[in-house]
Amino acid sequence: MRPAPDKRGYFGAYGGVFVPETLMTPLLELEKAYAKACRDRDFQTRLAELAERYVGRPTPLYRARRLSAELGGAQIWLKREDLCHTGAHKINNALGQALLAREMGKHRVIAETGAGQHGVAVATAAALLGLECRVYMGSEDMRRQRPNVWRMRLMGAEVVPVEAGSRTLKDAINEALRDWVTNVNGTHYLLGSVLGPHPFPMIVRDFQAVIGREAFGQFRKDTRGLPDLVVACVGGGSNAAGIFTAFVPHERVRLVGVEAGGVGSEDGQHAARFAGSARPGVLHGTYTWLLQDLDGQVLPTHSVSAGLDYPAVGPELAMWRDSARVSFTQVDDREALGAFHLLAESEGIIPALESAHAVAYAAKVAPAMPLKAHIIVNLSGRGDKDLDEVARVEGREL
Repeated sequence: MRPAPDKRGYFGAYGGVFVPETLMTPLLELEKAYAKACRDRDFQTRLAELAERYVGRPTPLYRARRLSAELGGAQIWLKREDLCHTGAHKINNALGQALLAREMGKHRVIAETGAGQHGVAVATAAALLGLECRVYMGSEDMRRQRPNVWRMRLMGAEVVPVEAGSRTLKDAINEALRDWVTNVNGTHYLLGSVLGPHPFPMIVRDFQAVIGREAFGQFRKDTRGLPDLVVACVGGGSNAAGIFTAFVPHERVRLVGVEAGGVGSEDGQHAARFAGSARPGVLHGTYTWLLQDLDGQVLPTHSVSAGLDYPAVGPELAMWRDSARVSFTQVDDREALGAFHLLAESEGIIPALESAHAVAYAAKVAPAMPLKAHIIVNLSGRGDKDLDEVARVEGREL
């Protein structure tokens, strides 16, 4: 039985629906369509077929023996979402929501993207299912993620640069919401993380929960036990919610979300919502933990990873944090870049900079854990998209 928010869309104290009246009708339509899809055997069969034959599921749970031996201590396992078609976990949700859009008779999907992986996944699903596609992306993120911009356009998507604000993910979501308000009848907003107004946090979590179900079963098959620690990076929180959901009922398994520590603790130098100036507030239709000043203005953020610099976090993760079921920590840019190289050199796997934050935390704690302990790291994406930015930051030439 999947956990669910209450009837008002709240996970404990967080969540809800804070949107203009214009969006209430499409949100109710989406909630109804999703409830029907959960009961529809044909829909579930079609999604399962695509997951297996198009996405490449199940993804492996890989024991990183050389990395573990080099670090000493706990054994590190990688849930290989980087091996999904398009190179990240985002395709799980994109395909599910794109199928829902067709069920609702929508001919057009819009999306936001930061690191570009969600945009690529939406462009992919739209091309597969014959949907018109527009993706909003901050111009700063477009600079950092040029390969993904090209991939989206190659698949027929219109990529719209956003010049407002910090020109990153937050601003891209603003533009996507404006588009949706104007075009509610034929358009579905394919939101990419466990954010936004109800029912989006629930829907995205459920489509990503396949990660945790697989990892749980794979680990039990290999070891007949449970891991000691499960680690995931946290921007909005889709990959974290996806893997954590299966392990939340098992309280002996420690769950850690890794936020972007950036380059310092001052406002604007990081994207750590559970540190510094964060407190609960409303952003993009949901009530959750948010980096904001004393006047309620959203604070700027920074991360070497374009996918982790969002100023808020999904409401279910906020609830898990309040209940102490999930703990949160930060990894800075330097540590993430170190883990990017460490995994590439020890295992021949180049992680996304987002995922490198989770690898860095595992590398930090593994040596102090016993040899019989086990850590699962959700490797949410691959690092091809980040090579230009890593080279720029490190002063190298490709």
